[in-house]
Amino acid sequence: MKKILLNLFLIGGLIALYLEGTAKESNEKLNVLFIAIDDLNDWIGPMGGNPQVKTPHLDRFAKKSIVMSKAYCGSTVCGPSRSALLTGKYCHNTGVYGNETNLKMAPKAKDLETLPEYFGNRGYHTLSAGKIFHKHQTAEGLDEGQWAFHEFAKPKTEPGSGGMLWKKMAVHPDHKYGGSPLQWGATKAPLEKTKDYVNAKWAADQLERDFDGKPFFMALGISRPHLPFFVPQKYFDMYPEENVKIAPFKLDDYDDILNPDGKPAFKGPNVTWMAVEKSNAHLALNRAYMASVTYADDCLGMLFEVLANSQYADNTIVMLWGDHGWYLGEKLKYRKTGLWEEAARVPFMVRVPGVSEGAKSDGVINLLDMYPTLLELCGLPANPKNDGRSFVKLIENPQMKWNEPTLTTIGFKNHSLTDGRYRYIWYGGGKGAEELYDHESDPMEYKNLANNPEFAKIKAHFKSLLPKNNEERGPNNKFKKKSSKKSL
Repeated sequence: MKKILLNLFLIGGLIALYLEGTAKESNEKLNVLFIAIDDLNDWIGPMGGNPQVKTPHLDRFAKKSIVMSKAYCGSTVCGPSRSALLTGKYCHNTGVYGNETNLKMAPKAKDLETLPEYFGNRGYHTLSAGKIFHKHQTAEGLDEGQWAFHEFAKPKTEPGSGGMLWKKMAVHPDHKYGGSPLQWGATKAPLEKTKDYVNAKWAADQLERDFDGKPFFMALGISRPHLPFFVPQKYFDMYPEENVKIAPFKLDDYDDILNPDGKPAFKGPNVTWMAVEKSNAHLALNRAYMASVTYADDCLGMLFEVLANSQYADNTIVMLWGDHGWYLGEKLKYRKTGLWEEAARVPFMVRVPGVSEGAKSDGVINLLDMYPTLLELCGLPANPKNDGRSFVKLIENPQMKWNEPTLTTIGFKNHSLTDGRYRYIWYGGGKGAEELYDHESDPMEYKNLANNPEFAKIKAHFKSLLPKNNEERGPNNKFKKKSSKKSL
C-alpha cells in the first residue's frame, strides 16, 4: 500500500512539473481548445452507447485523452446547460431554467464573469465560431454570446449547404413540445461546404496564427447531431436500414413512477415519441442520428489532424463535451429534457498534452467543473463564485475514487442526483414524485426503487443533498425571431 501511495504521489508531482515546465519552455500559459457538440449523447466509440455508430476520429482522439465516462450536465436543455457551465453556477442559483431565459437578463447571472471572459480578462486571446452560448433575440440584434470573446467569427457557407434532397417527417399536428422539427435528409452540398465543416476549418486555420505571443482560448461549436439531421448522403449510406438496430424502449416504463397520492406521474409516452411511433419512423430517425454523429466526427477529425501537426500540438488543452444527452426512444422519449441518464449523461474527453493519454475514468463530474479545472490547469486564480470543483486530481489519477453526487436540473425545483451508481430524481416543481435507480443492476432505469423500503436510507441521503434554495425563474426573452434580424 505504501508503495502504491508513493507511486501516486510521484505521478502527481510529475504532472505538476510537466505543466509548470511546459509553460516555462513556451514562455506562456497553456492554450485551450474548447469544443462543444450540440445534442450529442453517448453514441460514440469512446463511450460505447451504441457500437453501431462509426466515430474513428473520436476513437483516435480518445487514445490521447481521458474519457470521462460519468460526466453530467447541469441541465438537460441547451440554454440552461450552457449558461450553467459558462458561468460556473447551477441553475437553481441563477434562475436560468429554460431556453427562453437569456443569462444576461437574469438578475443572478447577468453580472457573472463567464469562462471565456475570465480567460480574456487575464491575458488570453479569446475567439469563437459556432454555437457556444445559446442564442437569443434582443432589441439590438441576435445575442450569440459574441460579447464574451475578443473575436467572434461567422464563417460563410454556400446556399443549400443545409438543404435536403429526399425525406422529412412532419411532426404530429398536436405536437406542443417545442424545439426543431423532426426532419432529416441529405444536404445538397458536399462535406467541405457544410456549416460544421466550415466552422471546424476556421478553427484549424487559426492554429497557423501566433496571437501576438498570447495564449489562446478558442471555442468551437459543432451543430450536429442537433436537429434537423441534414448531412451529406454518404453518411446515410454508411448505415443500411437492414443493419440498424433502434434504441430499446419499454412500453410500461412509466408504470412505477407515481406521485405521493399514488397516481401516475406521467400520462403516457412523450408526444414526440408518439408521433414517431405513428409514423413508423423509429428506424429512420435512429439512422439519421447515427449519420449525423459520424458527420460531426469527420468535421472534428480534420481539426484534430491540423492540431497534431501544428505549433500548438504540445501546449494545448482540449476539452470536448456535449451540452446534454439525447433520447432516441429510450424512456418513451425523443429529443432532450427530463432527468434520466440518457439526457443527463454527456460525452466528455479532456486532453492535457503528455499527461492524460488513453485513460478512462469513472469519476463523477459535472460540466460546471470545467470552469475551475481549466483555471487550475492554466495557472489562473480560482473564481470564488464557481459552484463546481476542479477535477485536476482526477486527471492526475483517473482511477481514483471520485463519486461525490452531482446535480442536474430541468425547470424549477426538478432535480436529479447521481453518484455514478444510483440516480435519484425529485419533481419538486410538480407533485413531488420520486425515482431511484441502481445502475449496477438496472442501467436503463426500468425499475423505480423510490418506494422500496430496502433503499430508504439511500433515498434519504440523496434527498438531503437537494438544493435548499431555488431561485425564481429568470425573465423570459421578450423578443421573437422576427423582431430583429441583425446581429449584435
